[in-house]
Amino acid sequence: MLRFSVLLAACVLAAGFSSWPGLSTSLAGHLVAPDGTSPLLPAARLDAALARLPDRSGRVITQAGVPVFWRAIDPAEYRLRATWPRGEAHGKTFPTLDFDVPTAPAPTPRGTVVLLHGWMMNGDSLLPWALRLGEAGYRTVAIDLRNHGRSGHAPSGYGTREAADVVEVVAALRARGEIVGPLHVLGVSYGAATAIFAAADPRLRAERVVALESFAVAGTAIRDMVPHMLDNGPATWDERLARRWMHWQLDDAVLDAAIDQAGAALDLPLDAVDVGAALAQVPCALLVHGDADRHVPVAHGRALAAAAPHARYLEMPGEDHLSLPMRLDLLAPTVVDWFDRPACPRSMLAATAGPEAG
Repeated sequence: MLRFSVLLAACVLAAGFSSWPGLSTSLAGHLVAPDGTSPLLPAARLDAALARLPDRSGRVITQAGVPVFWRAIDPAEYRLRATWPRGEAHGKTFPTLDFDVPTAPAPTPRGTVVLLHGWMMNGDSLLPWALRLGEAGYRTVAIDLRNHGRSGHAPSGYGTREAADVVEVVAALRARGEIVGPLHVLGVSYGAATAIFAAADPRLRAERVVALESFAVAGTAIRDMVPHMLDNGPATWDERLARRWMHWQLDDAVLDAAIDQAGAALDLPLDAVDVGAALAQVPCALLVHGDADRHVPVAHGRALAAAAPHARYLEMPGEDHLSLPMRLDLLAPTVVDWFDRPACPRSMLAATAGPEAG
């Protein structure tokens, strides 16, 4: 759900509506499925990095007829170096990646981690995590969610339908021998919600989950995100004018109408997409949220932690929606330690210990 303001400005300029019913309809269209890829994703640089790496990829056709793209990267001594331009805040944009190309045969993975990206991103956006986890001995499988990257188009599910795709892809990859050792899942934002819905399905057989900056309820997340993006959107003069016009027109009624229209188009009431209810069925979940997140405010992370007292909850001071997933320097040791632990028993669902903060 990054750079949504670009879409909002474009829909206003293209539609030319002057009343809220037209605005809500235009906005609803952009809630149904992403238009393209986020400008934050440096596709050319990622393609160049991936061209240096040995990997395996393919597509699994789900029962719903959706071709879902996956890419597996094996463990190795990559010695990842991630750098940001001089003067740019650490983690605010995608880093430049450098790494050693492995020459030795890949060791047997200690486990497999499925990586799930955010809205308007794709599996390649999690390449830094693939390399860091590879250094720790894990094979990673990055999946392009439906309507993203190299996967096919189908009705969005705000994590629900995408989770069903993930379960099917993992089952197919298990049959091919790509899933080795314990299976874990790491997701970011939209992908974090997907990870939780997928892990709640016992067919996935996931042992541990890491959910970075997930929303708690889809409709609530949209109501939180859209006004923020109107205040923090693109800077060209025409986009500023469009943003101001939209801010003047936008109110609760417009947002509610757009959410209802999008839900009707998807046959999925967005206010009923409850990640917390699914999280209550996931024994071993690590939730991470930045307290400076305004795309998906920290209240979502706290609500999820309250819905699942057995989960571990980490709140990172000063990190926002863009910076938190890129703070591998701070997060990777904790994530690897989380995956290294023994599997959680299902009895943890009955635990009463409160969430941790850190």
